[in-house]
Amino acid sequence: MQTSVTFRQMTLEDIDQVLHVEKHSFATPWRRQAFVQELSQNPYAHYVAAVHNETEVVGYCGVWIILDEAHVTNIALLPRYRGKKLGEALLHCALETVKAKGGKTVSLEVRLSNKVAQNLYTKFGFKKGGIRKGYYTDNNEDAMVMWVNLT
Repeated sequence: MQTSVTFRQMTLEDIDQVLHVEKHSFATPWRRQAFVQELSQNPYAHYVAAVHNETEVVGYCGVWIILDEAHVTNIALLPRYRGKKLGEALLHCALETVKAKGGKTVSLEVRLSNKVAQNLYTKFGFKKGGIRKGYYTDNNEDAMVMWVNLT
C-alpha cells in the first residue's frame, strides 16, 4: 500500500471519517457531538488530520493549548496505517502546532498496557509523571501521565 499521507487541520467535514477511525481505535469512542463541540466551540482545541490521497482521513491527533501548556486529547490511526511511522509524523505535526501557538509543555494520559504508544511518546521526549488510578472507564485500567518540555 502506498502511503501518500498528508497532514492538515481537521474540519467539521472530516467528522464522519474521524468517527470511523475512532470506532476502529478505541473501546469507548468519542461521539459526533464531542468532535463538533471541539472543532466549533472549544477555542483551546487544535486537531490535525492525517489524510491519504487527499480524500480519506486515516488518523488524527487533538491537543488543547491553554496559555503555554498543552494536553494531547487523542491520537489514532486506522489499524492498516499503523506501523508505518505515521503516528510519529502525526504527533510531530501536533507538537509543531503546540510550539507555533506558544506551548512549552505537553501532557497526556496513556493506558499502562499500551506499550506501543508509550514507546512513541518516549521517542518525543515524554517522561513518566504519575498514574491516574481507574482512568479508563471501559475496563477501569490505570493511565500513565506523561509530560514533555518543548523548550
